[in-house]
Amino acid sequence: MKHLKKGEFYGQTNKTICFDGITLTDTVYTHPKVDWHYHEHAYFTFILQGNVIEGNKKEIYNCSPGSLLFHNWQEAHYNIKPEGFTRGFHLEIEKQWFDDFALSIEGLQGSTKILDPSIKLLMYKIFRASKLENNQSDLSTQTILLELLYKLQNNTDDVLFKNPKWVVIIDEILHEQFAENLTLDYLSKIADIHPVHLSRDFSKYFDCNLGEYIRKLKVEKALSLMALQKQSFTEIAYQCGFSDQSHFNRCFKEMNGINPSEHAKILFQK
Repeated sequence: MKHLKKGEFYGQTNKTICFDGITLTDTVYTHPKVDWHYHEHAYFTFILQGNVIEGNKKEIYNCSPGSLLFHNWQEAHYNIKPEGFTRGFHLEIEKQWFDDFALSIEGLQGSTKILDPSIKLLMYKIFRASKLENNQSDLSTQTILLELLYKLQNNTDDVLFKNPKWVVIIDEILHEQFAENLTLDYLSKIADIHPVHLSRDFSKYFDCNLGEYIRKLKVEKALSLMALQKQSFTEIAYQCGFSDQSHFNRCFKEMNGINPSEHAKILFQK
């Protein structure tokens, strides 16, 4: 089985950045199929454009723009790339980096597909930081990565200790219907929980209030649609459930620190 070293991925590498035990790689996937292989270090795969199918010993993931996977080190997997342009952003973390920060990821075994919009938004920030030509990008990346791993570890701990059933139901509904005009009464009836209980305890399990979580889902979906380059910002705004483009722009900047056009410029720059 092929063993890939640091910064080594199948395809055409656009850019590689290495510092303090972290390697960032922007890669265009060029192989229709990549047989079973594994990587030397733990790493994230973040699909920026296009589609790819990844399989491991337990699951198969259909990945589109905005899909985020975490792989623990030496986790065997294979890839299939459908026709069309596909580009991925990879963040590798050497074991020494975890040791230096006294971090443990023993609970993050194998490969995991991450659905939490908060974590995905943080990965977009790391990607954009990697495109900045200044001395602060390394510090910014490490700071954001620590926050990301903290959230990811908390999510894993929640699963291990089993969240209440209503938390799972609400999360599924919000991921499926975030663009609709949801009400507290509607959500509480479906999850069979009192509206006051839902409103009061939501932040305990989602690390933000209900309204903010829905906005994160909307913005994260907008980011994935922007990568397709098929719709205007106005069309994307309405598809994601924003009242108008102005509302979309405000929420987007609140979550990302920049406006949609600035993000698009960074994403598609050569």
